[in-house]
Amino acid sequence: MKGQIVKISSDLYFVSVDQHIYPCKCRGIFRKEHITPVVGDYVLFNKEKRIIEEVQTRKNVFDRPKVSNIDQAFLITSLKLPDFSLVLLDKFISLMEIHNVKPIICITKEDLMLEEELNNINHILEYYKSIGYIVVSNTDIDTIKSLLKDKTSVFTGQTGAGKSTLLNRLNPEWNLEVGEVSHALGRGKHTTRVVELFPFLDGKVMDTPGFSSLELTGYSIDEIKNSFIEFSNYPCPFKDCNHTKESECRIKQEVLANNILESRYQNYLSFIGVSSDEKN
Repeated sequence: MKGQIVKISSDLYFVSVDQHIYPCKCRGIFRKEHITPVVGDYVLFNKEKRIIEEVQTRKNVFDRPKVSNIDQAFLITSLKLPDFSLVLLDKFISLMEIHNVKPIICITKEDLMLEEELNNINHILEYYKSIGYIVVSNTDIDTIKSLLKDKTSVFTGQTGAGKSTLLNRLNPEWNLEVGEVSHALGRGKHTTRVVELFPFLDGKVMDTPGFSSLELTGYSIDEIKNSFIEFSNYPCPFKDCNHTKESECRIKQEVLANNILESRYQNYLSFIGVSSDEKN
């Protein structure tokens, strides 16, 4: 029988089939073959013995948290407490692009911003919209619900940005624990401790403790470069150009012309390990 892992607790894997949940264990050979099922995996299992026999091919998989087969990610982006971070936002976007997950930017805590601050951030967010990303507010509940239909979605972002609060607004029955933000540290406390997949609006929603492994050092320059999707709009005259040193590089020219957001380019350089001194 085929099902999907929706929760893992100790050595029990909870497999969902047609709204029924079957607690299962894995075949002993999995450990020998270094097979580790994760939440989101589609598996073949023996219903009578409650044994998972095979993990099917994954669309994508992450290590921290251990999840798979995600269609889209809502990047919960706080504007205040914790403060808005373009570095963190671009890291999340690159991570999702590399794993073939559609990023959706969801901003929170607009009410804590001064009008001038909000105008500046909205100007930046217009750029992200212009290159093809969806940007929503956590108050746009109907819009978010429409985006969730028929998709497997994960909610992630800074600790304390409002992930669990938003999920509780979408469905109060989940009653997820919400943490406070430390005003001294400017960040929140981790409240989500396990990964769980919930059926919702003909799709599935995954709550996670957050994507804690956000360093991009394990990815190639090409993977990171390709994750900046707007670069493909401006073909560079130099073959295999990394857009760092050549003054005639098309990408560098478009940055100077304000067609590519300066902060995006600077974050790209940082992600591939190039300092501002090396780019000239």
